[in-house]
Amino acid sequence: MSDLKQEDLNNHEQTFQERDQKFLDFEKPVQEVSEKISALKLADTGNPAIKSQIESLKKDREQLIKKIYSKLTTWETVQVARHPQRPHTLDFIKRIFKDFDELHGDRQFADDASIVGGLGYLNETPVMIIGHEKGRDTEEKVRRNFGMPQPEGYRKAKRLMKLAEQFSMPIITFIDTAGAYPGIEGEERGQSEAIAKNLALMSELKTPILVVVTGEGGSGGALAISVGDHLSMLEYGTYSVASPEACASIIWRSADEAEKAAESMKVTASELKKISIIDEIIQEPLGGAHRNYDLTSEIIKKSLVKNLSNLQKLSTEKLIERRYQRLLKIGT
Repeated sequence: MSDLKQEDLNNHEQTFQERDQKFLDFEKPVQEVSEKISALKLADTGNPAIKSQIESLKKDREQLIKKIYSKLTTWETVQVARHPQRPHTLDFIKRIFKDFDELHGDRQFADDASIVGGLGYLNETPVMIIGHEKGRDTEEKVRRNFGMPQPEGYRKAKRLMKLAEQFSMPIITFIDTAGAYPGIEGEERGQSEAIAKNLALMSELKTPILVVVTGEGGSGGALAISVGDHLSMLEYGTYSVASPEACASIIWRSADEAEKAAESMKVTASELKKISIIDEIIQEPLGGAHRNYDLTSEIIKKSLVKNLSNLQKLSTEKLIERRYQRLLKIGT
């Protein structure tokens, strides 16, 4: 896991407001305590007794969150990875990088808003940043196709990666997609070819590539920008060959078996680390990344800076050979 101390995670003030927080089904006990805290805050007129009660309830809530998140099932982890308030690529770009300048279009068909990419600085190092973006409100989600790229999205990513190589800039990608767009339009414009070309390109790019799975890492839609030298994954992210629903539909002929499929597919960070598909688990704040964007970004940034520094010490030949060997050891 990342080297941030546990006390830093526990002591950092949470940034969400109780009244705005969306709770998952298994978080009902936390929701009940949060609602009590909100009600007491509304009634608080400076009464020391009420303040004391609020502080006591906050401690109770923290203990509840610790207890619940210490024993999440695989399906509950999938729900956290899909949390509607989980931070997205643009949230991380805003907090981790300086002077981000977004670049658009694949120079062939269109600009796909489900893939964002551009130039920025990681501390003082210029980098190329590419990632999936799901959007927040309904209008933006539709515009960004719920984070499911069309072929032009992957071709845009390919163009930006080649640009980064040309100027010897490291590439950092953020993965958060249910998968590539499965519609007929995507197939007509060469979805599988676009993904395959990205895989081939990333395997031989002569510049360091850092990958971070922040939410869902679904199917070839995720893999198309996740071949790299170091693959990190947030603690409650998921990464798999298909969504649990898609797997259940294929194996059991029913998406209702998604929970069973998720368990069988070993989609969680801890399971993937065991078989060397990922290199690092990045610890999340108490209760998940959606409860504290700033702290989550801070932890990711520390991981990026450390791993980029290590990769930059390697010659180009050693970098590519190391990338090749990393792929070969998966599953061994």
